[in-house]
Amino acid sequence: MANTSENTENAETTENQKDTSARATSARAQQQPREQSQSPMQVLRGACAQLAELTGMEAESVSSFERTEDGWTLNVEVLELARVPDTMSLLASYEVELDANGELSGYRRVRRYERGRSDRS
Repeated sequence: MANTSENTENAETTENQKDTSARATSARAQQQPREQSQSPMQVLRGACAQLAELTGMEAESVSSFERTEDGWTLNVEVLELARVPDTMSLLASYEVELDANGELSGYRRVRRYERGRSDRS
């Protein structure tokens, strides 16, 4: 009978050690930043998808793309109003900011223009 009691205590001790170890591993995982290594194309595609979800407008192109200290900054061209002829369609340029994980942290429209018009120098 003493042997059975001893085995039960050993099993409980082993379970407690496993539980403590699992909690410590989980705590370390939560403390570490979630920074994932994404390729520039993955970041770019994710940014366009997130902007489209928020604005309801699909990105036509990305005119600039830059890694910053805090993450990424992009300029994304978006079709805001389709017109006929197409050269009269209204486009907008949005500055999009992403954190280091590629999550959209902010955006703003910086320019609005007709497709057929070029910038004046």
